[in-house]
Amino acid sequence: MSAPLAGIFDNGVMWWGLAACGVAQLSKLVIELVVHRRWNPRVLLETGGMPSSHSALLTGTTAALGWVQGFDGPLFALAAVLCFVVLYDASGVRRAAGLTAARVNAMGDTPKPLKENLGHTRLEVLIGALMGPLVALPGLVLLGSPLHLAQGLGWFTAVG
Repeated sequence: MSAPLAGIFDNGVMWWGLAACGVAQLSKLVIELVVHRRWNPRVLLETGGMPSSHSALLTGTTAALGWVQGFDGPLFALAAVLCFVVLYDASGVRRAAGLTAARVNAMGDTPKPLKENLGHTRLEVLIGALMGPLVALPGLVLLGSPLHLAQGLGWFTAVG
């Protein structure tokens, strides 16, 4: 495996942040099945809904970054500030845009209905924000990066 490719697969912070996003997105399918009693795989590709996968992605990545590089560093501070912007935006601006789209659609003057499910309620953002570190930190600490996991399983013996 080439060094740049190995570096990407050795980036546990990124992969566990993405895993947190994936778990949040998959949970939307389970929630749809349990609460609404319908199989709707489209929710896997849609924005909005419970929980916020964007929130899980950002908080998981930010927590993992803090764990690896220290919670007192400027890189963690930057990630945390960007995380807060995304969380605020998801429950504020994007939610307002979705509500506006619903009102425009109700007027019936649009040739193609506007997408309404854009943002999140504060609860959806909060649950997603909690899911991020709950997935990313144990994964990073217990399993490491995908490269370390693959090496532990004997799939790769050396990187270089």
